[in-house]
Amino acid sequence: MLWASRMRLGTFGILLMFVHASAACEFGPFPYSVTGIVCRMTKPATLLLNQETAQVIQAAFRNAKFPNITGERSMRLLGKVAYGLTNIQVNDLSIEQSEVELKENDAIHIAIKNVTAFFKGTLTYGYAGAWFLQLFHSVDFEIESSIDLRINIKLMCQKDQVAADASDCYLTFHKLTLHLQGDKEPGWLKQLFTDFISFTLKLVLKSEVCNEINFLAQVLANFVHDLAANFVRDEDISVDISLASVPLIKANYLESHHKGLVLYKNYSDVFSDSVFSPSLLTESRMLYFWLSEHILNSLSSAAFLDKRLVLTIRGEKLQALFEMEDTEAQRKAVQMIFQGTSYNDSVAKVWSLAHPQISLQPEGTVVKSLVAVEVSIFPLGEEPLMVLYMEKEITVTIQAAYADKKLTLHPLDSRTEFKVFKCIADPSGNDPPIRNFLQTMISVVGIPEVISKIESALTSLMNSKGLHLFEIRNPEIITRKGYLIVQLDFSFPNHLLLDFLEKRL
Repeated sequence: MLWASRMRLGTFGILLMFVHASAACEFGPFPYSVTGIVCRMTKPATLLLNQETAQVIQAAFRNAKFPNITGERSMRLLGKVAYGLTNIQVNDLSIEQSEVELKENDAIHIAIKNVTAFFKGTLTYGYAGAWFLQLFHSVDFEIESSIDLRINIKLMCQKDQVAADASDCYLTFHKLTLHLQGDKEPGWLKQLFTDFISFTLKLVLKSEVCNEINFLAQVLANFVHDLAANFVRDEDISVDISLASVPLIKANYLESHHKGLVLYKNYSDVFSDSVFSPSLLTESRMLYFWLSEHILNSLSSAAFLDKRLVLTIRGEKLQALFEMEDTEAQRKAVQMIFQGTSYNDSVAKVWSLAHPQISLQPEGTVVKSLVAVEVSIFPLGEEPLMVLYMEKEITVTIQAAYADKKLTLHPLDSRTEFKVFKCIADPSGNDPPIRNFLQTMISVVGIPEVISKIESALTSLMNSKGLHLFEIRNPEIITRKGYLIVQLDFSFPNHLLLDFLEKRL
């Protein structure tokens, strides 16, 4: 049995060698140059997540498949004594303390102290006496143990994503006591079998529990990757979060660098001019995301190609748009444009003629876009009639914020330049009142209305990915020339990990 356990450990070691061999990802001489997204998790965040470690350890103990333990030994006067422990499972488990430490360029060290675990199962034993006396018995047993657990988790690259290697795992036993049939008093039978099986039992428990912890660590790493990949995917548009360099472990933070290339059908994204440097991020908040300006531009291109940058306005929304102020000039302009047709029988369509150009600056996100506006009326009993068509270049600076589980986009200033202007009420295009009215309407109401639609759509999209499940505290969205930083503190949603572990089990 001991030989079989060693064989299993040897096989596992060989498998780990293959894992490490396959984990080697090739990066260029300047990996930061292709970095589009960076995630930095600081020491306070790791301390918070360490509070959830108990759930993972409990799952590892419960889910470990303990093999049957068999053996035999020659005893003076009793002859050969054979024994077998079967149906071993965890009956109860408690964890007193868990600590985490980041070792620079090494590993995440987790020390779990005073794990009290009770195992139960069935002990079958028999012996052939020197006088040909044979006795065989089967009794229930309980094993009471007190264990310290130490895990060193290394982060590496495997198949271009972050992988966790927790094979460096040690169990230290402070107590391992065998109780037979609930009897807590020492006896010769209990002492006999405790002496027989103690060493082998410790070896088996260490092997199976550590194997399961390593497996769960890898599964959790894949879970986090899939969660992130799903967050940056919507229908045909997604973002490649493959690693751009090996994950970093520093004394005060963990950091991963990702390519951040936008994927959309036949759209090809190329990026090799990142301005990222680790010095751009601090360590005062729990979580940081760094995004290159290139990503936002690529996403706007994909959204344009996917025909998402289209807005239709009718009814009360259209009325609010054109009746922003109650003046004689406004009423005259509306009457001339709509020719007395009801707003319910009219529709306005707004769309981008080319993909918006996005520039990240200290004052905010600058969006420059060539936009078309078309207003059509549907007179009763007549064919639809386009009464207004405009093409205009709009430049607007936007500041973004996130609060109360909602994204807010605030336009600071905007500039509008007409490129094309066609209006039935003004065939010559030289009627100043109509031009002035439309210019004011676009700046004061039109642009905020479009931005409001975008912020609502983005909030719904993020919530559909589960962002609202997290308790995010004091988030800040900071723009600088060429890049954007999101920094925040958070509380981990306990049920997220619990639900995952329940599905895993």
